[in-house]
Amino acid sequence: FANERVLGCHSLERIMYEKIKREILDSLSVKELIIESCIEDIESATVAMINSIKNGGKILFCGNGGSAGDAQHLATELMGGMTSHERKPIPSIALTTDTSFITAWSNDTDFDSIFSRQIQGLGNEGDVLVAISTSGNSSNIIAALKQAKYKGLKTISFTGKTGGKLNGLADLTIYVPSENTQRIQEGHIMIGQIICGLVEDEFLKWNEWLFPRLFNNA
Repeated sequence: FANERVLGCHSLERIMYEKIKREILDSLSVKELIIESCIEDIESATVAMINSIKNGGKILFCGNGGSAGDAQHLATELMGGMTSHERKPIPSIALTTDTSFITAWSNDTDFDSIFSRQIQGLGNEGDVLVAISTSGNSSNIIAALKQAKYKGLKTISFTGKTGGKLNGLADLTIYVPSENTQRIQEGHIMIGQIICGLVEDEFLKWNEWLFPRLFNNA
């Protein structure tokens, strides 16, 4: 494919090249801002998740659209393993995957409570909810955070620069410093992967030193 060209359109090729370059540079600039403003919050989120798992809790994720994809991706990293498939799974659930429940509940009642209803049934005190919203204005994410706090879960939200209506709702909010939806989503999945990797690292350390009973085959 390297030698293929858009027929008769060398100028279009140049435009595409510059557009690709600008997108990458813009993404890098947002990541530099994340380094400046988000590292302490990422550390705090990681510690909250480690403490929950250490004390028998689990991690719940929710989001809409691309954020639903992130929720599933991150839950999979914890359940399946990132660098090791030999460890036992880290308890994690994406509240975006039960299509029978989601379609039935939203059809029979409303869409705003599709996550909060699941938290009512699955969430326990000491669990952690990670709620993802690029705009910060998703009604079902707001309802999920309120229900989680009512039940005693620790709450973490990933959102964009302004935070929208999520401001003040979660115990910890990680704001990706951008107003561009794509840049925010890129930041969310990067931050989520970093957190999951750090959680796994801690579990692997426990496996070797602190909690071998958690990692036997029984």
